[in-house]
Amino acid sequence: MNSSEFHQLADKQLENIEQAIEESGADIDFETSGNVMTLEFEDRTQIIINKQEPMREIWLASKSGGYHFSLKEGAWICSKTGAELLALVKAECEKQADEEIEWQ
Repeated sequence: MNSSEFHQLADKQLENIEQAIEESGADIDFETSGNVMTLEFEDRTQIIINKQEPMREIWLASKSGGYHFSLKEGAWICSKTGAELLALVKAECEKQADEEIEWQ
């Protein structure tokens, strides 16, 4: 995967995260600036998601720790847990929001 393909695929995944949050109605603010997406919760805690172009990975940092995701067979998979990115974002959002969040 070249740099352009990486950015296109990673940007699409970040858009999917934004859409899932918007559709969920959860009280999560998000902002994307450059390669970094910041999710902020009512208690002002944050989850940071960023694109790591040299590694061709998406990284996530939350209160639970750091996670690295690489594209495998069309899905962004965590090298530590084997979880898919959107599923892990949802789980981490639920922990930080301290409530169940419904999204597709």
